[in-house]
Amino acid sequence: MNKLITSLLCLLCALSGRGGHIMFDGTYTSPEHAIYPGTTRSYQVYVPDCYDGNVPACLYVGLDGVLCNAPAVMDSLMSAGKMPVTIGIFMQPGVIRDSHGEVIRYNRSNEFDMTDATFARFLAEQLLPHALNHITPDGRRLRIGDSAGDHMIFGLSSGGIAAFTAAWHRPDLFARVFSGVGTFVAMRGGNDLQAIVRKHEPQPLRVFLQDGSNDAWNPLFGHWYEGNRMLASALEFAGYDCMFDWSESGHNVRRSTEIFASVMEWMWHDWPQPVATGSTHNDFLASLLIAGEEWVEQPAQAIGEQPMVAISPDSTVAVMRSGGHSNLLTQAIIGSDHRSASAHQPFYWLHSYDNSVIDIYAMEFDGDGNLWVVTSAGMQICDQNGRVRGILNLPPLDADDATIMQSVGLIIGDGMVTLRDRTAAYTRRLNVKAAVPGVRPRSQGQG
Repeated sequence: MNKLITSLLCLLCALSGRGGHIMFDGTYTSPEHAIYPGTTRSYQVYVPDCYDGNVPACLYVGLDGVLCNAPAVMDSLMSAGKMPVTIGIFMQPGVIRDSHGEVIRYNRSNEFDMTDATFARFLAEQLLPHALNHITPDGRRLRIGDSAGDHMIFGLSSGGIAAFTAAWHRPDLFARVFSGVGTFVAMRGGNDLQAIVRKHEPQPLRVFLQDGSNDAWNPLFGHWYEGNRMLASALEFAGYDCMFDWSESGHNVRRSTEIFASVMEWMWHDWPQPVATGSTHNDFLASLLIAGEEWVEQPAQAIGEQPMVAISPDSTVAVMRSGGHSNLLTQAIIGSDHRSASAHQPFYWLHSYDNSVIDIYAMEFDGDGNLWVVTSAGMQICDQNGRVRGILNLPPLDADDATIMQSVGLIIGDGMVTLRDRTAAYTRRLNVKAAVPGVRPRSQGQG
């Protein structure tokens, strides 16, 4: 009903020609024990005249402040009925200043170029609640819709990769993403995102990438244009609702500014319909996934101590954590006496974000000899040769509690996977076969 009312407000804006707005300034300082402690950042809040303060609006987050003449473009599109009533938050990256007001740390790259979920958490838990707690000078409270389809994020350069990763890690927060000349290069792991996108189950995101063939501002880190084209190829392969703009432009805001109005119109063209989840061309994932099937919470079940080793169905192979700071799992060959093991090798190569050591929890073999591993970077599924073929989203286990996560149990049955911790259990229907004790899975060859 709220979306219907918002749509009617858009129509009224269009009929009345009301296209103005107000903007006001704000500042946010992160407490010492919060995310990005000690940083201070400025932001601006954009509120269109057609927002009445009663019906929740959509949300636009712009990184690095106001770019692409966004307020005027949004005014024009709303007055033409080409996008919904939208509140904008235009934020700057954080800085830390000394007692004299001099900047002693610029936090932009650390916030924007990192590929883990930290920046998304900062937006969701700190910056947005703070900024949206304002009341406009004329007394309107800021209310936004709850659906990710009501929220869009835009950024340029390092802000471009930040916009993408914020939506990637929190598709429940942002479903619409515009990245201009994004830094998908070897600065802080951005070059790895295209590989993860190819292997990860599709998420409900709409993505627009813009870049130009003359964009290579720092060859030390790689070629920006090639990085964007690689991510674009990955998005198409993984089945995303995506569009791209390739030109001869360089590393600047000019081309994004030229196309900004048309991109915004495309982003919102079917609102309030939700952004759909696409179908991947990853044949491993495609054979595994069942359309419409997600994790379903079940009554909690008591679980015992979880084994630290996974044993293949025919008891010939053992898999264990490699020890130390590594994202590899070690494979060993079990002796005929079923007590000894030999030929230990770091064998299973797992993906991570931000060059970090991931947390590795439960692991189990399926009936085809694939190893399923619950990690802090998703459920990673490795083939018999130790390579990740697919990554699934995890259900909402209490991943912030290491004690709980270490007790996670994984059960792979015929057509069903179950995950459970001390407080909850989740099941998901998948095209998977349970391992049969004593039966060696068919060899996948060298691959």
